[in-house]
Amino acid sequence: MQQQLNQSVPELKKQATTHRKLILEMLEKAGNGHPGGSLSAIDIITALFFNEMKVDPKNPEWTDRDRFVLSKGHGVPALYATLAYRGYFKPEDTMSLRVLGSPFQGHPDRVRMPAVEASTGSLGQGLSVAQGMAMAGKLDGKDYRVYCLMGDGETQEGQVWEALMSCGNYKLNNLCVFLDANKYQIDGMTKDVMDIEPLEEKIKAFKWNVLRIDGHEMDQILNALKAARAEKTKPTMIIADTIKGKGVSFMENVNKWHGVSPTKDELKKAIEELEKLS
Repeated sequence: MQQQLNQSVPELKKQATTHRKLILEMLEKAGNGHPGGSLSAIDIITALFFNEMKVDPKNPEWTDRDRFVLSKGHGVPALYATLAYRGYFKPEDTMSLRVLGSPFQGHPDRVRMPAVEASTGSLGQGLSVAQGMAMAGKLDGKDYRVYCLMGDGETQEGQVWEALMSCGNYKLNNLCVFLDANKYQIDGMTKDVMDIEPLEEKIKAFKWNVLRIDGHEMDQILNALKAARAEKTKPTMIIADTIKGKGVSFMENVNKWHGVSPTKDELKKAIEELEKLS
């Protein structure tokens, strides 16, 4: 049974760069997929699995494990890359991304992959699933924690606000949610499609502990997680300001990369940039 890895900030930064490379490699191989939102979220997911969460890759359904729900399911290449280097499967296995019948589907599929806590992809539903897990933990007297990663665009869904109201009402302090605020969604900038700000005030009104951080600064991510664990009466929402396509210069804040995979030449250029960060 494994517990937390507790990797240091320098180790986590290096690990996240390794994950970025694998994300791009699997997307190039697949010929489609979502690089922008995967790269914006990867620092958070890396911190969770390589520092924060109690998990056992050899026993992914261990009863007392911490849970992670990827609500923005199209960012699943980030989860696959992290799980691969955490030891759930081999990195080369992810090269079957989006192949018919593969466990590495374009959105998380719990039926095909036990390491995935919930099948997601229809946006706005992951928080409700995470809420159910957190409530079950309370009712069963378990001390595991539940983590959820949402996109800023999906907070436009009405179900999100019902879940926010309910989580605060039931004082689910064992629930910690990251909101990957990369400011873009498929149709353009989030503020132009349906402005969701001011988020902090809105979510606080639903009785949440709300923090706002730079979602690419590992020390800020770890400090926020520590503060979330210390909160005894409320669920915690960590609004993480991020950059879509973070780490690859020609992808950063270019919304074309929401759902387009790199060509071989673009992959080569991106890997060269990431190698300089290693």
